[in-house]
Amino acid sequence: MPLPADGGVNTPVLHFAPTMGIVRADDGTLYFLYATGTSDLTGVWRLRPHGTPERIAALPADGLPNGMALDRRTGRLYIADSVRGTIWTVPVTGGTPTAWLSAPELAYSAIAGANGVKVHNGALWVSNTDDGTILRVPLLPGGRPGQLQVRATGLTTVDDFTFTGAGDEILVALNHTDTVVRIRPDGHQTTVLTAADGLQNPTAIEVRGTTVYVLNAAYVTAEDPNVLVAGLRDLR
Repeated sequence: MPLPADGGVNTPVLHFAPTMGIVRADDGTLYFLYATGTSDLTGVWRLRPHGTPERIAALPADGLPNGMALDRRTGRLYIADSVRGTIWTVPVTGGTPTAWLSAPELAYSAIAGANGVKVHNGALWVSNTDDGTILRVPLLPGGRPGQLQVRATGLTTVDDFTFTGAGDEILVALNHTDTVVRIRPDGHQTTVLTAADGLQNPTAIEVRGTTVYVLNAAYVTAEDPNVLVAGLRDLR
């Protein structure tokens, strides 16, 4: 990726230039976010198979685009801005992003506001790191946002999350407490992985079939960042 002239020191919160929020389309195209604190590079980027990265949508340089989700039915990307408390949307073809939703429940106060994003069961789901919450926003006809709902609370430094299957059961990564928590649809929470299992600042989590993959960023210890693999059935 091209580096900003200042090295990314003006990137909000982080003060370096990270790529984040990667999603993969069915044709193998990768879409990802680049936050640099500069208007010429911050935004949504696309990488086609055997191609080179290209920016397809600019985002505000004073924001922190973090999590991103692809709605495969509509071909739209949804981006969580962790500083501006906004969910942006733009089609995969690129263009000018639209501020889809701004709300106090998405706001930033200390570390990050809106963070992880998923499209699931007719709604956009979002984590708020500072508030320790998981939010659900229905996707209404025409792509409009419905009434925002708080679906889980008390999730200290929640980062990314994923769903275990067709239902609304969630696995969330809590990066400062080195834990993964399972949240049932009724809101009941159970800790299923801890530092004793090898977690080191988990930031992202994904389920494929019966396997769970947890990204250990290890940004506190700066030792052995890795991907932890666990059986989904073992976490129930």
